[in-house]
Amino acid sequence: MASKSKILFIGGTGYIGKFIVEASAKAGHPIFALVRDSTISNPDKGKIIESFKSSGVQLLTRFIPSEFGSDPDRVQILDLLYDIYSRKAEIRRLIESEGIPHACVSCNFFMSYFLPSLLQPGQKVPPRDKVTIFGDGSTKGVFVKESDVATFTINTVDDPRTLNKVLYLRPSGNVYSMNELFKIWESKIGKKLGKFYVPEEIVLRKIKDTPYPECLELIFIYSAFIKGDHTYFDIESSGGVEGTQLHAHVKYTTISDYLDTLL
Repeated sequence: MASKSKILFIGGTGYIGKFIVEASAKAGHPIFALVRDSTISNPDKGKIIESFKSSGVQLLTRFIPSEFGSDPDRVQILDLLYDIYSRKAEIRRLIESEGIPHACVSCNFFMSYFLPSLLQPGQKVPPRDKVTIFGDGSTKGVFVKESDVATFTINTVDDPRTLNKVLYLRPSGNVYSMNELFKIWESKIGKKLGKFYVPEEIVLRKIKDTPYPECLELIFIYSAFIKGDHTYFDIESSGGVEGTQLHAHVKYTTISDYLDTLL
């Protein structure tokens, strides 16, 4: 059996990073994690640091940005995103220009970030009476559970098919429009929801009238479910690869599975 590649994690104690470190440890990779001094001494991060140590992770002190989410080279609303994605794209160009072997992961939305509110900005629990739908509700977005993002990511490490490519995650059962998402939720709660549709121009006006960073949640929803930034392009013709096609053995959580936990 071939030896496992060494992996250096940047942002390993962050929101998605801790899942990926855990998946890497389970897969038997030698692990190094770059962390700030302030992170090591932070009591809120203490349990994560201790779990890293018990898993054999070697800690290094340093910090460089890391990237997950939508593909910064495909997002169509860079003017609204406060340079969040343009800075990510700059890092990609630097990696490419230096000839560094790489694979980028575009996982789109994390399930635990948007699904608990069913895409209702400012809410913490899923609605059971009425919902707001942005645009006409027909544009599809993608959700992936955080631990599944980690599993697919670790599976790319020693996979030559992902070398210098973008790995996109569009799992079957996780790609839905807002109309489809609410239809699933209605079937689970046994009740029809009142639906209020907000046209694109009004969404844009609300985004521009809302201060940063409070506007970000609506910007991300606008990007995915009105502009279609998760799904408007074909993966194969773009030169990318799709994670569930490469790693069909990986069992992942579907949107329906996740919604069951919210009942």
